[in-house]
Amino acid sequence: MKKFLILHYGFEKPSPEEMAAWNKWFESIADKQLDRGGFPGGREIFHSGTKDLPFEKDSITGYTRIEAEDLDAAEKIARACPIVASTRVYEIRE
Repeated sequence: MKKFLILHYGFEKPSPEEMAAWNKWFESIADKQLDRGGFPGGREIFHSGTKDLPFEKDSITGYTRIEAEDLDAAEKIARACPIVASTRVYEIRE
């Protein structure tokens, strides 16, 4: 099995129904999930210094690390997530 990182972009507070669907997705991948987390705040670093920025639609707001046979299988898992506005999947190279 290979390791993959699913990056979640964008987040709006889910309704109870959306939260239930999200939790159901997490339950469905429990045997493949290695870790997950969110990013409630951050700082973007510029060459000229630092600037505090609120998260916007295109900001990374969370991640899920999974194991899958290949990138196609990892993509299928990511596509099944019902709540995230946008995702990207990357193979983790050792």
